[in-house]
Parts: sequence; C-alpha cells; structure tokens
Amino acid sequence: MRPLGVALFGLALCLVAATFDGESLYVPGVALMAIGGGAAAWVALAASGASIDRRTGPHTVIEEELYPIDVEVRAGALPPPAGELVEPLLGWPVAIAWRWQRRVRINVRFARRGRRVLEPARLVIRDPLRLSAREVVGSGGQEVLVLPRVEPVTAPGGGGAGAGVHGGAGLDAGIAGRQLDASLAELEIDGLRPYREGTSASRIHWPTVARRGEMLERRLVAELDSAPLIVLDTSAPGGEDGLDKAVRAAASLCVYLAGKGGCAILLPGDRRPVEVGHELAGWSTVHARLALVESGPAPPASTLGSRGGAVIWVTGANLTSAPRALERMPAGARIVVAPRALPGVRALFEVAGCTGSLVERVRRVVAA
Repeated sequence: MRPLGVALFGLALCLVAATFDGESLYVPGVALMAIGGGAAAWVALAASGASIDRRTGPHTVIEEELYPIDVEVRAGALPPPAGELVEPLLGWPVAIAWRWQRRVRINVRFARRGRRVLEPARLVIRDPLRLSAREVVGSGGQEVLVLPRVEPVTAPGGGGAGAGVHGGAGLDAGIAGRQLDASLAELEIDGLRPYREGTSASRIHWPTVARRGEMLERRLVAELDSAPLIVLDTSAPGGEDGLDKAVRAAASLCVYLAGKGGCAILLPGDRRPVEVGHELAGWSTVHARLALVESGPAPPASTLGSRGGAVIWVTGANLTSAPRALERMPAGARIVVAPRALPGVRALFEVAGCTGSLVERVRRVVAA
C-alpha cells in the first residue's frame, strides 16, 4: 500500500497545482507518482520468476560434524534494487541487491542428535526506499538425521588420555575377569525347551514328564550367548544432557565391543537385543535408532533373560546404587555406565562423559 499511497499523494499535488495554478507543485507531484509506480513495478518484475534452490548434503550427519548446504538465488526479469536472502541456518541475512544470481555456501554444525527439519529460505526483494516489498519462499521440509557421535573409551580419570589401543583396557579386563564360571553355569537354569535326542537324563525335567507326559529339558546359562550385552536405560535421565551422554556412551561402547568380536544392544522398546557383528554388521540401523531415542520406562526384567557374558547397563541418571534389574541378572561381568560413578564402586573406564563401574555379581545356585 505504500507505493499506492505515494502515487496518490503525487496525484493530489498535481490536482492542487491544476486547480490553483500552482506550477511549482507539478514537479514533486509527478516525481512522487513516478517513485511510487516505479518502485512497485521494479519490485514486481524482480520477484516475477525469482527462485531459491537449496541443495543439502547427505541425509545423515554426525553430531558436531560439518554439514554442507548450497543456496542459489536467481532473480526474475530485473535484478532486485535491494533486498536480502534470509536463510534460517545462516543466522544473518545476505544482501542480494543488483545481482541476477547469488550463490551461498553454508557449513552447519548440529550440536544435538535427532531429526532436524530444515525451514525454507526466504528471498525478500524491495526498493531502496522500502516502499514496496515482495517475498519469495523456497522449498523446505528437507530432513536431516543427526547421529550421536562415537567417542573413545579411555582410562578412568584420564581426561581423554589413554584412548586408542589401550584405552579400553579397564573394560576388557572387567569383562574377561568376570566371565560366568562354567561349573556354576551348569547349575543355573534359564528355562525349559523341547527334548533333544541324546541329551543326558539328568537334564530332563521329570516333573513335566510326570504331569503332562511331554519330554522337556533344562536350558542352562552356559549355552546362552556370551557376547557382551549393552542395555540402554532411558528412564529418569538427568535432563537432555544426561540422556545424550548415555546415548553417546552406548554408541561408543557398541562400536568398541564390535571391534573386539561383536556385541548385542537392547534398545528402548525392544524385547530382543540387536546383534552387531565384528565388521559392524547391523551398526548403521542401530546408529540411526540411537539418534531418535527419547526418555521412557526402564527395560522390563522379562526382556533381559540370562547372559553368559557381560551386561553393560548404560543410563543417563545419576545413580547411587546399581539398578535392581541388573543385580538380579545371572550374568558374567555386570557394569553400570552413568554420568557419575557409583559411590564406593571401582571405576573401570570413561566414555562420552560417563563412567563405567564394575558391580560384583551375587552368585545364585539352583539345585538340579
């Protein structure tokens, strides 16, 4: 409405000049009509056919890594007399006056994991006097999945030192030194399964045979998967920062243990662990799911089962004691990884701002 108002004011001056024979008013009157009409026409022609082309990088990026974005602006029939490109990811406007075309390269860093929807860029075209303005909105809705970063496993209290070949020596020693004893495992029953021909009679569950006439045998802990199991507990985290530390620690431990022969990870909401092989088979899927983890209930005890190998419980909460579900699990080494070390418990390692503490397991012997 400003160009129209200026042009009407100029027309009014010309009418006054014609009515009262004031020739001196013709000059400002005609000038104001020309300024108002010219500004509106120039801005309209510059905006007609103008476009914003934004080319993003890959669909995924690691936290704090550079993510490239190229933005190209093209004017319409005329170059814009004034204006700017407003790119939400850039943080400040870019002048585009008197240019038919402008290219901008942006390197963005995402500080936190999760799904990011990129807002569209805007091209604001106006005249120098700010009488007329048009806005061109580019395409938006592009999504980028920010993955949690993987950090090294370091010695406790090392402040990042000790990474590399020997950085996870404490974790390795804790896992290797607390494997489930074979003699004890033979007495720990995990459940029943159909009878297999050739099984020792001592393992047949005779009460079931007597009640139902069905041959079942005991399944023992020693037969379970001995690969380390990472359990991600997202209940009661110490804010977003605590949850993010737990997710990064789980991702880092998963990659580290996969390089040592493989591991399994139980993600929130799952009933069965996901296996990650020696060559990181299955890791890309796990990494993408970790990026979307939110706070929720603790893993139910029914999904944990028994493990012959180590169980590493990763949480974002500041615990004062080991989780009850972990204490009750028949497993080899039992390790709690939290932003703060458990009081009175020996620390084994540090990873992603968390400390891993070894929890001595209580052996339970079940009579055959």
